[in-house]
Amino acid sequence: MKRTLICVIAIALLAVFWTFYQAGASGLGPGARAPELKGGPWLGGEPVKLADLRGKVVLLDMWTFA
Repeated sequence: MKRTLICVIAIALLAVFWTFYQAGASGLGPGARAPELKGGPWLGGEPVKLADLRGKVVLLDMWTFA
């Protein structure tokens, strides 16, 4: 019983540390520039590049039908 509990705790801690390690591997941090987004044209308009919106507040709402 005690050995099983220690194994479960060790696996849980390993999973938590691995999650934080992977989250830091993306390379983007506060103040980093976002990569350019590619997409189709807007409804009734031209395609917009992220660089065109520099200095403005941008809200990205991403969703999909599943």
